Amino acid sequence: MRHRAEISPPTPIAGIAAPWPLVMGIVNVTPDSFHDGGERLDSDAAIAHGRDLAAAGAVILDIGGESTRPGAGEVSSEAELERVIPVIRALADDGHVVSVDTRKAAVMAGAVAAGARMINDITALRHDPESLALVASLEVPVVLMHSRGTPGDMQTKTGYDDVVADVMGDLAARIAACVAGGVARDRLIIDPGLGFAKTARQSAALLADIVRFHALGCPLLIGASRKSFIGALTRTARSEDRLPGSLAAALWAGQQGAAIVRVHDVGETVQALEIFRALCYIDGNEELAE
Repeated sequence: MRHRAEISPPTPIAGIAAPWPLVMGIVNVTPDSFHDGGERLDSDAAIAHGRDLAAAGAVILDIGGESTRPGAGEVSSEAELERVIPVIRALADDGHVVSVDTRKAAVMAGAVAAGARMINDITALRHDPESLALVASLEVPVVLMHSRGTPGDMQTKTGYDDVVADVMGDLAARIAACVAGGVARDRLIIDPGLGFAKTARQSAALLADIVRFHALGCPLLIGASRKSFIGALTRTARSEDRLPGSLAAALWAGQQGAAIVRVHDVGETVQALEIFRALCYIDGNEELAE
């Protein structure tokens, strides 16, 4: 194996036993997400998109009904449930592994009842006081993402002494709180939260140094797809023009041992990762035999 972070062998996540990184496809059932908001607010369109992402190689489909981009307002639990439950139920009934992207306990509970097998919370179970106990009882994997404040004010909370050390410390505290609250450690996944209460430079610093996060002992999810720090690094204003940077970030995350990459562009990411894996294991790759 060549030039890859030395980590423990991959363990199954949400029942998926496959080489890391797993590709998680983003399905936004929202009017205002930063990249594709409003494109699939209709349930049928969102379901069709989820099926397309699965056909392209996504092994997890992450369904969200509330935009958490900087400046976004809060959506009621009722509205969020109305958006995501039909989509989750249809995709879960198809047999796909579905994750729900939410910070609300009521939505978590409804989503798991509808067939979701993972929870992805941008607040690391801090936003809703009922969420930690609920997740402990649901016994599904949960992504603890680092963030500060709310989507409305998080970009005013970017003061860090050392962004990598500070984010690691905050996530370590959330891991400890979840374990103390009854969530088994082997159900925890961590995400440094690129772009959430981070400047572009801070997001880039976290991505550059993500190998350090393995010290926390939990699988790592990286969500860099189409984000503004890629635009800042490449002077690319529109999210529509950031696919090359997104692929570079996904490959870097895979090289550094990330367990999951969360992306908009599944087919392109899967192909890039297939080449990456082939080059890492070229000596034993029978498909490359002459």
